[in-house]
Amino acid sequence: MVHIVGAGPGDPELITLKGHRLLSEADVVIYAGSLINEQILKFCKHEAEIYNSAQMMLEEVLHVITLAERAGKTTVRLHTGDPSIYGAIQEQMDALEARGIEFDITPGVSSFLAAAASLKQEYTLPGVTQTVIITRRGGRTPVPDTETLKKLAQHQTTMCIFLSVNLIAEVKRDLMSAGFKSSTPIAVVYKASWPGEEKILRGRLDNIVEQVREANIDRTALIIIGHCLDAKTGNYQPSKLYSPKFGHMFRQARS
Repeated sequence: MVHIVGAGPGDPELITLKGHRLLSEADVVIYAGSLINEQILKFCKHEAEIYNSAQMMLEEVLHVITLAERAGKTTVRLHTGDPSIYGAIQEQMDALEARGIEFDITPGVSSFLAAAASLKQEYTLPGVTQTVIITRRGGRTPVPDTETLKKLAQHQTTMCIFLSVNLIAEVKRDLMSAGFKSSTPIAVVYKASWPGEEKILRGRLDNIVEQVREANIDRTALIIIGHCLDAKTGNYQPSKLYSPKFGHMFRQARS
């Protein structure tokens, strides 16, 4: 059996209980070494075979899994964050299915959620925005023409931009050309949740490029932009969930 497991954003304690159990029981572990905090590998049993997929091609990963299956061993394919977001797992799952190898998926905590926790921020504030766009800027891996950063930014929602901090100047240009003002609040979270390594930059669209360059951040960081970042009490609408005038199936409205 192959278990595809989300390791969480970096803090070893943010792997799920199920993910921790599967990792501790695995005979073979193939982990995304370019992104995962290797402290998580301490959960592996001593005799586990451990492979760093950053140094492997897809066929090599599949070869290791196939050998493990033939030997009756259990494999954990360990991905950063949640594997469904920029995890490149679809091609792996398709290949496993083609080989008749059973697998399951254990979700993980994504870095965009860890970044919100680090920022002490709610992304979806009533009266400000109720939408979060998760995207990336096109680079070596292109994005569809209908999903360019400039087009998506026209919605003026909260945006969590992955895999793009090395293109921060281009990101700024795209966001401003889409209508975001130079004063729009923006944050960059480097290695969200990683103990002792996390860095948080807060600024405005007109000064974030300089901050990122001065901090020498060019990878493993998330860009967050939107007016949720500068909303204070009185600038957003309180949730109806707790309003005495708002009734629902668990509580009667009060006059």
